[in-house]
This record gives sequence, structure tokens and C-alpha cells, in this order.
Amino acid sequence: MAKWAYTLAGLAALAGAVGIMELAAAAHLISDPLLKTSADFLLVNAAAVIALSALSLVGARRTSWLLLAATTLLCGSLLFAGELSAHVFLGRRILPLAAPIGGAMTIVSWMASAIAAFACAFEARTQK
Repeated sequence: MAKWAYTLAGLAALAGAVGIMELAAAAHLISDPLLKTSADFLLVNAAAVIALSALSLVGARRTSWLLLAATTLLCGSLLFAGELSAHVFLGRRILPLAAPIGGAMTIVSWMASAIAAFACAFEARTQK
């Protein structure tokens, strides 16, 4: 599980770097609000994926649930932001349903993260 967590954190860090590049482009080159939305989405969710990956390393039994939620969160973020970025940079949509599917995946992932975290909290409370 640790390899999965570290790999996920590394991929999320790369997504965060892309978010910073998109913010720089939005601030200096392209005034399309979709680009800023994409960048913000990448940054917030990349930070969350890194946090979930780190939380999974503390050794709770629900580790796989946290990592699954984090993986789905990263994939959903990439779908959503990728579609917005393609629209800005290429001038057209590549996969028309990518943004809504990615957005739905992120919502479900945030909810799954909450459930997994509460399950870990309950487990920790009952172990004392």
C-alpha cells in the first residue's frame, strides 16, 4: 500500500505543478476563465490527494479505502481539468462528457474520503 500512496502523491504533485503553470498562463497570457478554473481545480484536489495519501500511511485498516478515494479524486480532477484545458488550448472539446464525469467523480471521491476518514476515527476511538 505504501508504494501506491507514494506513487499517488507523486502524480498529484505533478498535477499541482500543471495547475501552477496554468495559473501563470491565466495571469499572463490567456484571459479565459476556464483556464483559471482548471488550475484551481487541479491545485485544490492535488493537495487533497497528497493529504489522503499521507493519511493512508499512518496504518489504519481503512488504508485501501483512503487510497481508492484519492485515486478516484485524482482521475476525476484530471478528466475535468483536462477537458477545460483542451477547450482553452485547442479551441474544441475532445471528450464532451469528460468534464461532467470528472466533476461527478470528484464529488463522489470527496464523500468517500469523508466516510473513510470517519471510519478511521471510529476505529481509532474503539481501540483505546
